[in-house]
Amino acid sequence: MAFTRCTKCEGETKIRKYCLVIHMDPKHLFSLNKSGRYCPECDLIIVKQTDLEGLLTAGCEQNAPEIVGNDYFVFGTMNRTDWKKAQAGEMSQQEAIKRAFPFKDALKFEVIPAGWYPTS
Repeated sequence: MAFTRCTKCEGETKIRKYCLVIHMDPKHLFSLNKSGRYCPECDLIIVKQTDLEGLLTAGCEQNAPEIVGNDYFVFGTMNRTDWKKAQAGEMSQQEAIKRAFPFKDALKFEVIPAGWYPTS
């Protein structure tokens, strides 16, 4: 599903790039510079789970192959300048968490394929 419209207000979404902060079990912190849909009215960032998991798998295979497939939690976003410092190794995980902007809420949407369904 493309999410060209917001799932909350039905307004048009825009494509924006965000630096996502992701915690991965047991104690790993990842930051991804990822583009995704955004609703300016609702301040809602929409990221497809399959896209995110593909990027996480690729990143884990290079840096920490033992955690591929572990549970993860998308914590929030961070400023691009802070993301660049974290990528260069100039920032500790504790400092990155302090500078992150945590999400207020996380929503999960499941696509129901079109078709005829029984009413009961």
